Amino acid sequence: MHELIEGRWSARGYDPAATISVANLTTIVDAGRWAPTWGRMQPVRFVVGRRGDATFDALTGVLTRGNSGWAPRAAALVLVCTTDRPDDPKEHTYAAVDVGLAVSQMILQAEALGFNGHPMAGFDAAAATAAFDIPADKRPLVLLGIGALVEDTASLPEDIRDRDERPRTRLTLDEVAFAGRWGRPAFTAPDA
Repeated sequence: MHELIEGRWSARGYDPAATISVANLTTIVDAGRWAPTWGRMQPVRFVVGRRGDATFDALTGVLTRGNSGWAPRAAALVLVCTTDRPDDPKEHTYAAVDVGLAVSQMILQAEALGFNGHPMAGFDAAAATAAFDIPADKRPLVLLGIGALVEDTASLPEDIRDRDERPRTRLTLDEVAFAGRWGRPAFTAPDA
C-alpha cells in the first residue's frame, strides 16, 4: 500500500498558528477537481476558506457541536458540494460518489504537501446553503478540514489529544472483501 494511504488518518490536533499558502490550497482543491467523475458530469463544487477570511469564519459557523471544538484550528476549510437530483436517482447517487472521490484525492494531496485532511459530515447543510447562496440544485455533502498537526501534543485540549492518540484500526480484509458469496473471504478462500 502506498505510504500516503497507509499513513492517512483524520486528525483533530491541528496547530492553530499554522497557515496554508494559497498555492498549496489551490493544489489540494485542484486534486479534487481532477478526481474521476461519472459520465464526465463534473458535478463537484467547492467553497474554500482560509483561516482568517470571511469564508472560513462562515464555515466555522455551520459546524455542529462535535466539530466546533477542533475544526476552527484548521488552516483551511473546504465545503464540498454536488448536484441535488432526487428526481434522477442514478445522477443523485453518482454525484455523491464523485464527491467521495474528490475528497479522497484532496486528502491524499494534502498529505503529500505535509498537511492533514479531515472530512466531516458534522455541519448544518441548510445553514451552509443559506450562508453561501448555494443554488437549489446543489447540496453540500462534506466539510473538509485541512491543517498542520501540532508538534507538542501536550498543548492540545485533553479530549482532542485522547481522540488523536487512539490507535487507527480497520476491519480485516476477511470481514469486508468477499468472493463467491457474501461472507466468504476473497483473499483467504481456497480458490482465491
